[in-house]
Amino acid sequence: MEHCAPNREHSHDGHLSPPFQRLLELPSLGPEFYRQFRNISASDLHLLDGRLNQQDLVCLADLAQFMGSLASPKLWALSMLDSWGNKPSGYLSGNRVDMGNYEECLRVDGTITETHHIKGKYCFLELPVAKWLGFNSELLAVTNMKTAVCFPSSCSAETMEVFLKQLLQRLLGTGGLDKFFYINEQSCQTSESDPLDGLTIFTIVFLSIFCAVVALCTLYDYFLCPDQGKLPRLVKVFSARATSRELFAIVDPKATPNVIQCLNGMRCLSLIWVVLGHEYVMYLKALSVNQQYSLRWMSKPYSSFILFAPFSVDTFFFLCGFLLVVIGLRTLDKSKGRLNVLLMYLHRYLRLTPIVAVAILVYMKMLPLLVAGPVSDDVGFFDYSVCRRTWYWTLLYVQNYATNDTCLGHTWYLAVDMQLYVLAPILLIGLYKWGKKGAAAILLVMLLLSACLFATIMTNDYGILAKNGGQDPEVQKKLYAATHTHAAPWLVGTLFGYFMHLVRGKQLRLNGLAVWTGWLLCLAMIFTSLFAMFSYAKLLGPSPTVLEGALYYTLTRIGWPLALCWVVFACVQGYGGLANSFLSSPLWQSLSRLSYSAYVWHIFIQEVNHRRVRSNIYFSDYDVMCGFWATFGFTLVMSYVMYVVVEAPLGGLEGLLMPSRRSPAKQAQAVTKEQQEEQLPEGATSKAA
Repeated sequence: MEHCAPNREHSHDGHLSPPFQRLLELPSLGPEFYRQFRNISASDLHLLDGRLNQQDLVCLADLAQFMGSLASPKLWALSMLDSWGNKPSGYLSGNRVDMGNYEECLRVDGTITETHHIKGKYCFLELPVAKWLGFNSELLAVTNMKTAVCFPSSCSAETMEVFLKQLLQRLLGTGGLDKFFYINEQSCQTSESDPLDGLTIFTIVFLSIFCAVVALCTLYDYFLCPDQGKLPRLVKVFSARATSRELFAIVDPKATPNVIQCLNGMRCLSLIWVVLGHEYVMYLKALSVNQQYSLRWMSKPYSSFILFAPFSVDTFFFLCGFLLVVIGLRTLDKSKGRLNVLLMYLHRYLRLTPIVAVAILVYMKMLPLLVAGPVSDDVGFFDYSVCRRTWYWTLLYVQNYATNDTCLGHTWYLAVDMQLYVLAPILLIGLYKWGKKGAAAILLVMLLLSACLFATIMTNDYGILAKNGGQDPEVQKKLYAATHTHAAPWLVGTLFGYFMHLVRGKQLRLNGLAVWTGWLLCLAMIFTSLFAMFSYAKLLGPSPTVLEGALYYTLTRIGWPLALCWVVFACVQGYGGLANSFLSSPLWQSLSRLSYSAYVWHIFIQEVNHRRVRSNIYFSDYDVMCGFWATFGFTLVMSYVMYVVVEAPLGGLEGLLMPSRRSPAKQAQAVTKEQQEEQLPEGATSKAA
């Protein structure tokens, strides 16, 4: 075979180089495999290339039965061969995987004797095309071509390689891909499954018990207690009817003058932005027939809304800091400066942790039961098997510092939020006792932390964009998951909360010029944050300098929440116009109450949707939006179910065990008065005092 020059794909006369031409002309491997080995028998030991262990002899015998059953023909053998994949069409457009027919292969069950059955074993044959052409960069491993093969389950991956090597030598010639291809045993799957372990059974029983109790209490509520005032408290805690009535109650804004209604819309839009951003990540990681298009997509203006969707997290931190101070100072005024810090921490921990603990069990044990598929281990967000080792860091809310193998990756936010909340008493007491001096101290701390973030980027030469190192785990841990890097939006929220506390009940008169100036500056900061890096969006284009990246990353952490300050201020003071009408719509109220549950469970729905795929997708903005609305819809359904079955009952039990506090079910009732303001950005209540 003529060797390929690594620096050219075409020969001098304009034709394709011989190796690449042979690859494009590669016929379907299934029929070719049958042609080469149709006369195989159990006595053809020379085909094993010196491998003579017992398992390989069984494999050889099963292959002989397989070939003989194809000649007969028998349906199970035809199905096994029919399930093979082909060379992916459109390889140059990024379509590099042909999944064949996963279900057809695993359903194969050929009866040879009463005691011996041949079952299908689905594997991926991987062809490292770039390495074959002479390029040795590990980055080019993403260009490897994969195609599905289906063999008898008695054959190991190494034995399959022995037979396929002989086939590829015939099809591609000596020196072809037969020197580079491989089959990874980890890519192989059969219809056999491991028995459920004890923790999986516990998870199923735990959820079943809660479902049964909720069902019984709901039936009691509906049929035996028409008067809701006489409903026993314990029954009310578990009744889906009572919980749903409170969850979906719509409150007239005029009846709750102390509630800042626009925060519901801001919280829900941020949640939607988070889910949409994660949906795009899943589609970009998925196997698509036009994967090359994603490179062009990143250079389009719309992509900035997705690439910089993490600003939605800064919105959450801003809201949390703002509500903490607004409610905290109001409570301190009523209690004359008394603050029960231990009760404050205990309530916060008990409010957040039970649903996180249940989520760890469900993600770790239930997800594998739902996502079996040819690429279930390749396209997901996280490896949840690490939960066996690191689950306790998540329940202690220190996973963003304690480990690189975070159990539930998206719970880094809860860790940062909890760590910032630990500082809440100091902040509240400082603002209550020292007023503007305390606010000045907070401002100084915010500036110092921003300077620390700037220095971290500069001294370590960190890139903030994915293409120049922004996705490196170490960079992510120090720039994105570290608590002090997200302190600025939270502290801006606390300062703004103090300002709103000072002007509470006052109407600040602004002329039209001031109002328009405020909105223009607000929009300018928002769009600058989103599009300042647009000129560097092209994957193969220039990257920002370290100084540019440091300035952008640091200043936007302050500019974004400052823009939100104006939005809230304008809505409260009557200068919000259409923005206030939209953000304060009563339709956001119910979703706002479910937002914490939705944040916890939306990744689960996305994992199920994308890990179980059986064929390649087509990537486009429209297709992603279709996927997003399906994900968001199922997320709301699952969030509602888990809220009714787990979150509200556990929160209600906390209320019964802590009689000095109002139960979360009552806190959620009609989102009444100031209790709505105690919600976390995702919707979890956080008592400020």
